[in-house]
Amino acid sequence: MSELTPLELEVGQLIIDTLNLEDIAAADIEAEAALFREGLGLDSIDALELALAISRQYGFQLRSDDENNARIFSSLRALAAHIAAQRVK
Repeated sequence: MSELTPLELEVGQLIIDTLNLEDIAAADIEAEAALFREGLGLDSIDALELALAISRQYGFQLRSDDENNARIFSSLRALAAHIAAQRVK
């Protein structure tokens, strides 16, 4: 398991808080593990809630029709990298 960056830990905590995940800490999320289906097992409703939380927290929109969403939400590391590149807050 690779070491999480401070932003990955922050985004991991945002995921946990937004989706009310119990019995998991941000440090327990593997950076390269899938967020959807296997891995954390998130679904499309979770993605919508998470996109809204990211918008509020980091000041940019994740669009549901973005062709890169599968890549952006593929793992905690990919999501944190996208946030780092896009954030305005």
